[in-house]
Amino acid sequence: MTEATNPIQSHDPNPSGDRAVVSCAGLTKIFRDFWFRNRVRAVDSIDLQVHHGEVLGLLGPNGSGKSTTIKMMLGLLHPTAGRVSIFGKPPDDVATKKRVGYLPEESYLYRFLNARETLAYYASLFHLPRSQRQHRIDELLHWVGLEHVQRRPVGEYSKGMQRKIGLAQALINAPDLLILDEPTSGMDPVATREFKDLILRLKNRGRTVLLCSHLLADVEDICDRVAIMYGGQVQREGTVEELLTQHNMTTIHTEQLDASTINEIEAVLAKKGKHIDRVEQPRERLESLFLDIVHQAKVAGAATSGAVSGGQIAGFLVQGEAPVTESDQLIDKLVKPKPSPQEPIGPAPQSEDRATSSADQELIAGLTDSKNETAAESQSTPPAPGVEGPSLPSEPAPPEGRGELSDPAATAESAELTESSASPKPAELDSNEQPDQGFIDALSEVPEEPDPESLPDDQSGDGKGTA
Repeated sequence: MTEATNPIQSHDPNPSGDRAVVSCAGLTKIFRDFWFRNRVRAVDSIDLQVHHGEVLGLLGPNGSGKSTTIKMMLGLLHPTAGRVSIFGKPPDDVATKKRVGYLPEESYLYRFLNARETLAYYASLFHLPRSQRQHRIDELLHWVGLEHVQRRPVGEYSKGMQRKIGLAQALINAPDLLILDEPTSGMDPVATREFKDLILRLKNRGRTVLLCSHLLADVEDICDRVAIMYGGQVQREGTVEELLTQHNMTTIHTEQLDASTINEIEAVLAKKGKHIDRVEQPRERLESLFLDIVHQAKVAGAATSGAVSGGQIAGFLVQGEAPVTESDQLIDKLVKPKPSPQEPIGPAPQSEDRATSSADQELIAGLTDSKNETAAESQSTPPAPGVEGPSLPSEPAPPEGRGELSDPAATAESAELTESSASPKPAELDSNEQPDQGFIDALSEVPEEPDPESLPDDQSGDGKGTA
């Protein structure tokens, strides 16, 4: 991966450590019922500030108002009372949205998009140029360890893998303020360690992070200050050292001591009126043991079908990236899809009429050919012999129904297409009479209004049956 040389320029015009990126004063949120009666006071008059370049941990049990406070900071909820500002502006200011990255408590992702498509979608919301967008997506997928499954739909990911994609989308715009709500939920210890390393790197780069988590060990490792909420109020606030240091105790770390040395130390302390509370061997943290075992397995070449780890942190977050040149902007405009001028937006009425007329003409022609074939077949068929008269052996009698002179269905369809009125059905000829050729031609032409009286008397038939 090629590292860019120029650092990221901070959007904050006054990147001072005393400047408050997030400021809440008397912030209150009351949820009411249908009758506007107060039901839940989720946040009750809190005063809170997040300074530039620090990591603040927002702690508290479930229902203490942490997520509600975050949503009011983002403009997703309107406060009942008090005020909140982001970069000195109201939270609903659109210009500040491009400077904020947010990971909600639940990963709301489009399950049918893959990892690359998901990140490309969120990058397009910030109007990132195409070259810059692809570069950031490659670095983020490498960092979260999902390069080998980047083409799989995110709906098939595990919860931890979805949280990684959610964290990547929160970083796609290189935000100045990163708000994370339970970011390590569902992550394995390796991914959690990498996440904490990233937060520390972002802090060193002057980025501001607001972290909400129930994993107190993670908060203790990376946060500068913590605010503990309960009942919608901030009960305690301060730096980690101020809140956790036990001023009435002293810890001495030395190499391993034998029993006689410990007894001597005990005697010295007894002269001062002190004593040793306990003597114990230090233990390794479980997190460190877990990471060491996983590292040894990776070195041994053990295969895994899940997310890999150990990817390098995205360079555009901690080192910067090359500025977008005019050529990149030109290429981005050229590859942007545009509607083709050759393709009409809508069908032209005249073309549609011509197409319909052509289809009707083809249908009429097909029916006419079928009608002519029927007439020719009827004309070439010898007449049926009489019942009592002699019959020639060389001329067999036609099958039943041979006396029909035309197809009623074809005649009806032809009459409908030519918009003619209902035609009278021709009468069936007597089996003893030979059909007249003029009568057959008249049926083939399908006249619009045939006159029954114009037919000869000897061709009218006995009126039994219809053709």
